Amino acid sequence: MKKPSENKIVPLYAIFPLLVVVIYNFLVYCGARWLVRDSVHYNFETPLDESVPLVSWTVYIYLLAYVFWIIGYILATRFDREQAYRFCLADLIGKTVCLIFFVFLPCTLSRPEITGGGFADRVVALVYQVDKADNLFPSIHCFVSYLCFLGVKNNPKIPKSYRVFSFIFAVAICISTLTVKQHVIYDAVAGIALAYMCYYLSGAIVSIKNKKTS
Repeated sequence: MKKPSENKIVPLYAIFPLLVVVIYNFLVYCGARWLVRDSVHYNFETPLDESVPLVSWTVYIYLLAYVFWIIGYILATRFDREQAYRFCLADLIGKTVCLIFFVFLPCTLSRPEITGGGFADRVVALVYQVDKADNLFPSIHCFVSYLCFLGVKNNPKIPKSYRVFSFIFAVAICISTLTVKQHVIYDAVAGIALAYMCYYLSGAIVSIKNKKTS
C-alpha cells in the first residue's frame, strides 16, 4: 500500500524545501551576474574545447534539461522526507559553491558565429542572446543534471528503466553544454564532481543529525 505522501505529485513536506531551492537558484544566478558585471572574466578554453564543433541540434538536449530537472527534483523528493531534505541540502550547498566561484572566479568563453539558417541554429542564436557567456565554472547545467541522477539512482520505488535513462540523459546534457558552446570542459567536469561531493556531504550531514536525535 502506498504512503499518503506517495499519492501526491509533491508531498507537503517537500514543497517548502523545493521552493527554497528554486528561489536560491535565481538569487545565485542573477545575483552573481550583477555582482561581477564590471569584473574581468577569465577564459579557460583549452585546445580540446576549440576542437569541439558547434552541433546545433544538441541545443534541444540542452533545453530539455529543464524538463528533466523538474521531473528529477519531484522524483527525488516525493517518496521520503529524509531523502528530500538530503537532496535539497545538496542542491543548496552546491549552489553556494557555485556562487563563490561565480563571484571570485568569473569566467567567460568565446562563442562561434552562427552561420547556419536551420531552426536549430536559430534556437542556438536565441540561447546566446538570452544567456550571457558568464556563470560558467562550475556548470550548473551539469551539476543539477547529475544531482537529479544521484537523487533517483538507488530508489527502488522508481523504475530501473528511468534510473538508467536518468544517467544517460545527464551525460547527454553535459555533452550538449560543450557542443552548444555554452561551457568548456573544465566547467562540465567541475559541475559533475560538485554534484557527487555535495550529495554525499549532505548525506553525511543528515546521518549525523539523525544519530544526534535518536
